[in-house]
Amino acid sequence: MSYVPEKTIYLCLAHMSEEGYEQKYVKEAFDTNWVVPLGPNVNAFEEDLRNFVSPASEGEVRNTEVVALSAGTAAVHLALLACGVGPGDEVIVQSFTFCASSHPITYLGAQPVFVDSEPETWNMDPALLEEAIKDRIAKTGRKPKAIVPVALYGMPYDATRIMEIANRYGIPVVEDAAEGFGSRFDGRVLGTFGQFGVLSFNGNKMITTSGGGALVCRNAEDKNTIMWYATQARDAYPYYQHTAIGYNYRMSNICAGIGRGQMTVLEAHIAHHKHVQALYEELLKDVKGIHLHKQPADPRYDSNFWLCTATIDPDVKVVGQENAYKEVIKTAVGGAAGVIKAVDSATTDCQPNDNVEALRVFMLSKKIEARPVWKPMHKQPVYAGAPAYVNGVSESIFKVGFCLPAGPYVTDDDVRYIVDCIKEAIA
Repeated sequence: MSYVPEKTIYLCLAHMSEEGYEQKYVKEAFDTNWVVPLGPNVNAFEEDLRNFVSPASEGEVRNTEVVALSAGTAAVHLALLACGVGPGDEVIVQSFTFCASSHPITYLGAQPVFVDSEPETWNMDPALLEEAIKDRIAKTGRKPKAIVPVALYGMPYDATRIMEIANRYGIPVVEDAAEGFGSRFDGRVLGTFGQFGVLSFNGNKMITTSGGGALVCRNAEDKNTIMWYATQARDAYPYYQHTAIGYNYRMSNICAGIGRGQMTVLEAHIAHHKHVQALYEELLKDVKGIHLHKQPADPRYDSNFWLCTATIDPDVKVVGQENAYKEVIKTAVGGAAGVIKAVDSATTDCQPNDNVEALRVFMLSKKIEARPVWKPMHKQPVYAGAPAYVNGVSESIFKVGFCLPAGPYVTDDDVRYIVDCIKEAIA
């Protein structure tokens, strides 16, 4: 291999617009002293998002509204709150996901009910979803209060079947499209099918506001409710009076300025991710034992390929595999910031195969970040005892799956280098 990157190739990092619009809008915020939550940038960013998720036709009256928030997790929390979720309720959520999809359920004193995935998309299995609904009604005498499907790694879920089931049972849907901003199903942007749609602008998403998120709402009434809760739920008095518990969840005018600039490169970012996926597909097609995850042939599916994911056959030997899980990890894997809790054991009862861990370590030695896929939530210790309707799909993928870099900074040469390193690792 003649090409070696100067820096580590990360999975996905934000990329600023070449025109510097981000700096322009942020400077405007400072120049006008709008450096607090709310403000002109927030209003303009919400309108940009609204125009993207629900483009207006001439003379059309749109019901779609968008609220910019401090995080995608905040958006999940407030959406569930607006759906009436409270203590003792149950919420059905996809198990194969990041914890931000399920943790907000517990914030409200409710219980997550996990549903496993279908093998083609890796997303919520509609058949299992209906089975879970029927069983929870039989066991508790009540319907779940909401359903949370997730666009895992940007891949669309079967919105047609999930919405049909949800509507038949009268259960609101909160779409977690945090990883799927710009993905579409049957020509429609994810986040616009359910009662609410969650977006994320974390530093590793399709666009970033440094942190932040947004909630897509179906109407102005829902938007006003969300905004009220997001600004400490203050009642209309000349002093501070509260009849409900609110939250400090609104996006700052500074962050929204970054978001406005990022919206100018969103389509370019999506196109780049799709290009990287196609290049991986071409370069990995003849690599024995490595299988790139592709979207279904069904033309309704249009993934943004936020991350490119793959699986490795259990019998494929990887350099250094004999040393996998021999030492306790000292730092967070995957570029996670902040504090991690030290552990005594290098292994758990549900973990990637030895060759997946060896591949991660080998790739890191080559300046390439290659993470495991998400560990299913129904296998997380914090959710021990939570109801789960499983078919083994997410657990089996977790054992053999890994993520490959796909962000705007990943060049064609980077992709070729990454594939060459995979070949070297399994030689």
